[in-house]
Amino acid sequence: MTQWWNVDETHAADRISWVDSAVGHADFPVQNLPYGLFAPHEQEPRIGVAIGDLILDLWAVAQIDLLDEGFRQVAASSSVNALLSLPVEQRRALRRRISELLTDEAYRSHVEPYLFDAAECTLFVPAQIGDYTDFYVGIHHATNIGRQFRPDAPLLPNYKYVPIGYHGRASSIRPSGVAVRRPSGQRKPPEADVPVFGPCTRLDYELEIGVWIAQGNTLGSPISIQDAADHIGGFCLLNDWSARDFQAWEYQPLGPFLSKSFHSTISPWVVTTDAMAPFRVAQPPRPEGDPQPLPYLSDELDQQHGALKITLEVFLLTASMREQGLPPFRVSQGPATNMYWTVNQIVTHHASNGCNLNPGDLLGTGTISAPERSGFGSLLELSTGGQEPIHLPNGESRGFLEDGDEIILRGTASAPGFVSIGLGECRAKIQPA
Repeated sequence: MTQWWNVDETHAADRISWVDSAVGHADFPVQNLPYGLFAPHEQEPRIGVAIGDLILDLWAVAQIDLLDEGFRQVAASSSVNALLSLPVEQRRALRRRISELLTDEAYRSHVEPYLFDAAECTLFVPAQIGDYTDFYVGIHHATNIGRQFRPDAPLLPNYKYVPIGYHGRASSIRPSGVAVRRPSGQRKPPEADVPVFGPCTRLDYELEIGVWIAQGNTLGSPISIQDAADHIGGFCLLNDWSARDFQAWEYQPLGPFLSKSFHSTISPWVVTTDAMAPFRVAQPPRPEGDPQPLPYLSDELDQQHGALKITLEVFLLTASMREQGLPPFRVSQGPATNMYWTVNQIVTHHASNGCNLNPGDLLGTGTISAPERSGFGSLLELSTGGQEPIHLPNGESRGFLEDGDEIILRGTASAPGFVSIGLGECRAKIQPA
């Protein structure tokens, strides 16, 4: 296992890029260097690195021999899968090299021609996602939702023993900025005797972190908790849009289906595990009386360094607010440490039965909520199932999302003595059915 919380020269707060917009950038200072898939000026998609307001064309840099020969084939790929599949030390070496190219003035004249304005580029889902799995590790979300249905026992007996998850739909994952079509489906209103088919009436968002799988494992070979970090390539923001009315009708006995598979939005950058090294913190201790993880999920180093010091935010921008020139309204804010299980535990449990994970697979943490209302990660919680709508500054209110509404997720990793980095923006607007 590689020590995933190592900090090196690429994280130094005094490390300055010659790219002017990177200095003080909210998401992409030179300490971040996330990977993505972009197309400049309607060209073919290729791998890029976000730096300030620009994107570095990794393939072009490889062509002028600024990357070692071993990285050239990876840089020429049309997705980040091959890059994610590299051994940990090679991924770390590539990060160091890119950091050097973007901080040493000696390389500026060679590299600058291959920087593109991000605002003029098209961004894509960075990986070819073979499989997508959504977990349910936000304990406050699970408690809040469970309390609406089971006031006396909101959490089912297995919750504190098993990282609960289900297999989702990879084909409908889209990058930030792609509009969401309000889905139609089957629902059963409380006053109806039989179900009806039509547009969703209780459309919701879910605030999650996406976990990108790096090196995979062969079928039948589990991943130990001590080695799990080596199999994680990076992180993104994830909005797992949910049709709550469909979900309430269809989820028994097999769980979510069409209520989740119509669209999921991700921030289009893979913020690497190395970039996140300074922002590793201890997993919050379990409440007194809770069971300790079973041995296959238990590791002291993971408990000391397995949580992520990320502040998560959700903003809402309605059509009326846009017309009035109002800024997005922040509806919630909370820490990513509100996860009952670490990302290493998620990966270990996923592969514990021998299930094979592959580079570019995506795992969702499930909705992350805080104990306080100000940090709830979905409208289902904020509005108490639509019974207590939230009120917006322009006089509007929302129990669930309406056509024209836009949800914006943001995540910022911060720690004393280090430059803060972001996960990139994750936003999408609701279109009518």
